[in-house]
Amino acid sequence: MHLQRIEVSTVDAPKAIGPYSQGIIAGNMVFVSGQLPINPITGEMVEGDIGAMTRQIFDNLSAILHAAETSLERAVKVTVFLADMNDFQAMNEAYAEFFPLHPPARSTIQVARLPRDARVEIELIAAI
Repeated sequence: MHLQRIEVSTVDAPKAIGPYSQGIIAGNMVFVSGQLPINPITGEMVEGDIGAMTRQIFDNLSAILHAAETSLERAVKVTVFLADMNDFQAMNEAYAEFFPLHPPARSTIQVARLPRDARVEIELIAAI
């Protein structure tokens, strides 16, 4: 059986900074690549606290999901990568704003380094 893969792309989220897609639709799921706290208009990283960075990332994720004709409400799995686990509480508070009811499954991992020396990166999988 051949599984069709459809690339998802939008100008409302940062362009990919490597050989990958913003998202891929496979079957009835969309797999969204890790997003950094980059403003898609300026191309610059958001300055400030981890909460502001997390909110920018969710704006980016939401834009990609919208392009795939779905939304955060249909997210089933989220992975958060933090450069410093000391940022966990503040990230978690901002994260909770986007999932007030029935949050998806989630993993949070501290990593040694992220692209562009970001402090946080978030990827997700959602149903369509």
